[in-house]
Amino acid sequence: MAASTASRRTLFEVRCDRGAQIARTLGFSAATAQAIRCMDEHWDGGGYPDGMQRGEIPLLARIIGLAQVAEIFASEEGPARAAAVVRQRTGSWFDPELAAAFRSVAGDRELWDACASPSLDDTVAAVEPEGREIAADEKRLDDIAVAFAWVIDAKSPFTYHHSERVADFAVGIARALGLDDRETVRLRRGALLHDIGKLSVPNRILDKPGKLTPREWEIVKLHPYYTYQILERVPVFGELAFDASAHHERLDGRGYYRNLPAASLSPSARILCVADQLDALSADRPYRGKLPAERVIAIMREERGTGLWPDAVDAAEGLVN
Repeated sequence: MAASTASRRTLFEVRCDRGAQIARTLGFSAATAQAIRCMDEHWDGGGYPDGMQRGEIPLLARIIGLAQVAEIFASEEGPARAAAVVRQRTGSWFDPELAAAFRSVAGDRELWDACASPSLDDTVAAVEPEGREIAADEKRLDDIAVAFAWVIDAKSPFTYHHSERVADFAVGIARALGLDDRETVRLRRGALLHDIGKLSVPNRILDKPGKLTPREWEIVKLHPYYTYQILERVPVFGELAFDASAHHERLDGRGYYRNLPAASLSPSARILCVADQLDALSADRPYRGKLPAERVIAIMREERGTGLWPDAVDAAEGLVN
C-alpha cells in the first residue's frame, strides 16, 4: 500500500510540475503556474503533490480543483450528481466556503447550458481581462509550439517526447538537404504540433497492446484531420496546418487522411513524413519494443521512393548512423 501511495504521489508530482512548466512557457504568471501545480491539493491535506491543507493552498488552486471535479461529474452524470459530489467532499477535498458558493449557483440551469454550449470558447474568451495580451514574437511562437508539444506527448507514455524528437529529426534532415532557415523554422513548429489532433483519440486506443479493430483504426486515422482543423483556426499557426497534417501521407497517394499524391506534398511535408516514421520505428509502442537502428533503416529503405521521399530517407539514414 505504501509503495502504491508513493507511486501515485510521484505520478501527480510529474503531472502537476509539467502543467506549471507549460503555463510558464506559455507566458502565464507565476501565480497562475502555482495554481495549476496545486489544483489537486485537498482542503484536509490529503491531496497532491505536496499535501498542502486549508489556507496553504492558493485560492485560485482551490477554485480550479473544485471546478474540475464538478465539470467531470456534470459531464458524465449530470449537474445534480456534480452538486452531490461537491457536497460529499466539502471539508475533505474542498474549502467549505467555496463549496457553499458553488452550491449557490449549482441550481442555475443557464450556467450548465452555457457550459455545454458550442460557443463556450467564445464565452470564455469574452471574460478575458483587457490589456493582458502577450506579443507573439518569433521566440514566443517557438515557446508556444514546445509547450503544446508537451501537452500532446503527455497523453500517453508511448508518445512521451515524440513530438520533440520528430522536430529534432526533421530539422536534421532539413539541414542536410539545404532547406533555408525560414522554412526550417516553420518545419520545426509544424513537427512539434503535428500530433495535436491525437488529443481526440481515446487512450484506450492509443495504449492498446493488441491489434486495433477496424473501427479503432478509423478513429486513429482521423487524427491528422483534427490536426488540420485545430491549427487552421489559429492565425499564427494556420500556415503550418497543411504540412503538419500531412505526416501520414505517402508519395504513392496511399497515405491518410487525404490520400495526397507526391505532387501535392511540399519538401517540408515529405521531410515530416520521414521524421515521424523514423521516430515511430525507433520508439517503444504498446504492441512492440523499439527497433534496432539497422532494422529501422531497412524498413525505411523499403519505403524509399514509394511511400517516402528518397532524399529525406537518405538524410535520415545519416542521422541514425
